[in-house]
Amino acid sequence: MAVSLVAATAVTLGAQTTSRHGRPFPPEDLGLLEGPDRDAWQKPSLIMDALGIADGAVVADIGAGGGWFTVRLARRVGPNGLVYAEDVQRQMVDAIERRVRREGLDNVRTIIGLDDDPRLPEGELDAVLIVDAYHEVTDRVALMRNVARALKPSGKLGIVDFRNDGWGPGPPMDQRIVPDVVIADGRAAGLRLLSKEDFLPYQYLLVFGR
Repeated sequence: MAVSLVAATAVTLGAQTTSRHGRPFPPEDLGLLEGPDRDAWQKPSLIMDALGIADGAVVADIGAGGGWFTVRLARRVGPNGLVYAEDVQRQMVDAIERRVRREGLDNVRTIIGLDDDPRLPEGELDAVLIVDAYHEVTDRVALMRNVARALKPSGKLGIVDFRNDGWGPGPPMDQRIVPDVVIADGRAAGLRLLSKEDFLPYQYLLVFGR
């Protein structure tokens, strides 16, 4: 959708802040998330670098799907770290558990969360990632508030989602959320924007702190 005019931006922000996207990704389509080119355009190492995720960190993958990003986080934080892999769908959590067993990863804990609450331990997380899932959330501000409570004082929340200004992978254009809306959600949840990264070809990365 076009948001080039100030008036149009205001209308769009108001509409998207109150809209309810809330369309969970269907588990039967998990294979669509596992394309051989995803590493090239998703750039997971750069995303983790932007959040300062290092060996021994405690992190979370919210809306983790089949665990594509979860296993990369688990390798990054190593055996001294911990990854909470959360999804609201039991089938997704089952897929993650199978995956981490297959890959021999002992530093992943799965959580079946709620749409507005990932049920993370309070004040323990160095970083939380929501990758390609924010547009599926129904009550986005409530989710952000609950994530904020899970962060350490220096913890960071990274939100990666698809831009609406081009082609490439991702959901239909009418399901995408522009960065300004996500920033407004964060502000309403008591978070502050730390950076907006532009190294991804099809997506934006917004980094928030408490």
